[in-house]
Amino acid sequence: MTRRFGGLLLALAMAMTCAAVGAQAADTELVIGVLERSDDARYRRSRTAAQFLIQPLGRPFDGATVAVRELKFQGQAAGVSFKLERLKGRSIDELRAQIDAAEAKGVRLLLADLPAADLGDIAAATAGRKLLLFNVSARDDALRQEACQPHLLHLLPSYAMSTDALAQYLSFRKWRKVLSLEGPLPADQQFATAFARAAKRYGLTLVDRRPFKLSNDPRERELHNIDLLTVGAEFDVLFIADSDGEFARNVPYNTVAPRPVVGSEGLAPLAWHWSWERHGAPQLNRRFQKRAKRQMRGEDWAAWLAVKAIGEAALRTGGGDFDKLRAYLKSPELVLDGFKGNRANFRPWNNQLRQPILLASHNWVVARAPIAGFLHQTNDLDTLGYDQRESRCRF
Repeated sequence: MTRRFGGLLLALAMAMTCAAVGAQAADTELVIGVLERSDDARYRRSRTAAQFLIQPLGRPFDGATVAVRELKFQGQAAGVSFKLERLKGRSIDELRAQIDAAEAKGVRLLLADLPAADLGDIAAATAGRKLLLFNVSARDDALRQEACQPHLLHLLPSYAMSTDALAQYLSFRKWRKVLSLEGPLPADQQFATAFARAAKRYGLTLVDRRPFKLSNDPRERELHNIDLLTVGAEFDVLFIADSDGEFARNVPYNTVAPRPVVGSEGLAPLAWHWSWERHGAPQLNRRFQKRAKRQMRGEDWAAWLAVKAIGEAALRTGGGDFDKLRAYLKSPELVLDGFKGNRANFRPWNNQLRQPILLASHNWVVARAPIAGFLHQTNDLDTLGYDQRESRCRF
């Protein structure tokens, strides 16, 4: 009888605890908006199906969803719940209207899955408002430099970070003479310009910078024929800047001289790669693949970590006060585990997330940057990208 009475008391206590947790979970609901262009060319089926090395395989919303699920248990214990709300538009005006409507409902945290030009417009239009934008898919250096905004945080590595990682590896391997093939698109030129800066920084020599153009016009044969593009130069490695990926995938094994290919194909600098096997990465990859039915890419990882960063700040501050949450996110106290082995937080001079870069082929991570031996006076991660003394960002 005593044992049965004790069991009833235990069951009652557990029920009361569960009820308390359930009540607590309803205290604060943190809604995170996800800004998307409905007609975003980066996610056309023709591009994602090709599985180019440096491009996304699908919308990073799936990465954010995985993070929300991971935060559920901790959130219940702390009285905070997390919810995603997709905000889609076909134009800047539609996106602004979506932001206005969401802000009126109290949504102040927005993951921005937008092309760089749109993100710059949105960031400028929302300057001074009580909002935080988390860039998860735009690499442009200008967004971290002249066009930076104090409320715009960057999870995806910039072109400068990516090319610094690549240049460190080439310098370490003593592959110092580089031929650069550069496409005609603005993103190609940004990638190529960033690599030229990184090459100078780490003691590489660009033996030539040659334009290419994907064309069937016989009059432009010298711009799309790989033999002609790679002949007549002495080089150790071939760098290619091709944001579309269509030309770059044909370059390996087609050069006149047998040389490794890096950049948009061959060996690429990435925020994330499905074959990374350390620091809990396989478990994250499995959770993502179960949800999205595809491999995780850098944009997915950036969205996942953006939500995890919001969750960490909310759990530390109670989640209800935007000013406290914003201050914690931008403080040195923030500690994020991005499953890449280093503590991650945001650089105070441009809001870029410090992080390692994975140098990977299609099916293997060859190295992780910063490469051993490349040191910084305060944080070796700051050897990747614009350091504080180089920054042109003025908040």
